[in-house]
Amino acid sequence: MTPIRGALLVGGTSSDAGKSLVTAGLCRSLARRGVRVAPFKAQNMSNNSAVTLDGGEIGRAQALQAAACGLEPDTRFNPVLLKPGSDRRSQVVVRGRAVGDVGAGDYQTWRARLADLVHDELSSLRSEFDVVIAEGAGSIAEINLRANDLANLGLAQRARLPVLVVADIDRGGALAGLFGTTAVLDPADQELVAGYVINKFRGDPAILTPGLDMLRERTGRPTLGVLPFHPDIWIDAEDSLASPVGRRVGPPAAGHRDATVTVAAIRLPRVSNATDVEALGCEPGVDVTWADDPAAVAAADLAVLPGTRATVDDLRWLRERGLDAALARRAAQGRPVLGICGGFQMLGRTIDDDVESRAGTVDGLGLLDVAIAFHPDKTLRRFNGDDGRNPVRGYEIHHGRVVRSAETPWLRDDTLGPEGARRGAVYGTHCHGLLESDDFRRAFLTEIASAAGKPGFVPEPGLRVTAVRENQLDLLADLVDEHLDMSAVQRLLTDGVSALPRVLSWLSWNPST
Repeated sequence: MTPIRGALLVGGTSSDAGKSLVTAGLCRSLARRGVRVAPFKAQNMSNNSAVTLDGGEIGRAQALQAAACGLEPDTRFNPVLLKPGSDRRSQVVVRGRAVGDVGAGDYQTWRARLADLVHDELSSLRSEFDVVIAEGAGSIAEINLRANDLANLGLAQRARLPVLVVADIDRGGALAGLFGTTAVLDPADQELVAGYVINKFRGDPAILTPGLDMLRERTGRPTLGVLPFHPDIWIDAEDSLASPVGRRVGPPAAGHRDATVTVAAIRLPRVSNATDVEALGCEPGVDVTWADDPAAVAAADLAVLPGTRATVDDLRWLRERGLDAALARRAAQGRPVLGICGGFQMLGRTIDDDVESRAGTVDGLGLLDVAIAFHPDKTLRRFNGDDGRNPVRGYEIHHGRVVRSAETPWLRDDTLGPEGARRGAVYGTHCHGLLESDDFRRAFLTEIASAAGKPGFVPEPGLRVTAVRENQLDLLADLVDEHLDMSAVQRLLTDGVSALPRVLSWLSWNPST
């Protein structure tokens, strides 16, 4: 087989078009063929993140794509990460380290300074790996941002990358979106668009074919694949937009047993690392749902207060909705509450925050006798420890630190000692990902079921969350192999921009010729 070397960019007509999962599928497909492949996203905007081996921070989607390649997360995979703390301001993470907060307008001046850094990281990966699959950000047609673009066609032009454009047909308007996305680009950028990918198609492909033929007539670009909607794909969402209230978390087959443990995960406005609850959703007999009302929180067997990028602001929102009272009643009744990271901080007695919200000292929910103080330096580390019975692995990403605790520690890190807190049925920890530790999760769920008066519930003894995720990645690769023209993709990788179709700008298209 001819060696495959090169890079391409997976762009989209919009945010959440499926770029992240298509990229993951391509990465896994190539890795299964023996190709040394790495993911890359120049700039991501997400509050879902992961910790690299060297203590850096990257977007969760790029950590998932790294797993698809058989790699550990690396800060080069996502050199710029924006973590929104409000509608107007985001924390900027560069090469894995937080370097400041900026507003939307201010960030435009940052882009020019970051362009060389982004290009250097991509060049480093291309020199080390056979193939780099880069993912764009949002829509490639954000022409108002084109001048200082880092992640889409600005990157593609500088690195001379062919571009595949993904559209989610499940939303409607996919053909118009692909045509319009190409149309608004200037001719030089249009020349890099190699073809299209339709995502989440339902029905008979033959019905779609005439539309794809007409799209090719009008743009000169082929559609390289129509990926079908697959009900069994539920893997890590790109961002919190995919965690709407009322949505069930986990595989479709899970959660259907006579003895079911119900979990209400509180959908905070700035929820971060929402994927923490997915490990619970993987368990048959556990029904995890995003909730934002007191009744749903009161009814569940377990209430989870997840992480957040805006602890104090989301605590205020919690109180405005009456969720503070619902959580307090649960604690008083001995009914389980779990707080993770920002959720743990909210459970404490006080929060002193002159860093994130700059609100000073505010009262927490008081369900744990813990005091939290925010520190300018972010804690970023892997967690390796136990709960006294079972091993626990995870990671920490937080500014808030425990400065006083009168509670029994819940966990213990092998190096740093006690972590988290527990009082009765109220549990708190800064450790993300702890529920992916299989023996620990099973023991924890057994406690929750017992507290709920459901002794008939038994966690699945052989379930491994890492295996579930690996199966999801293989399923994505199977769809890519079956429904995407991988021969054409390999030609794009090998030949680069020389393999692109030579077409005129759409403005020259004339239906009478």
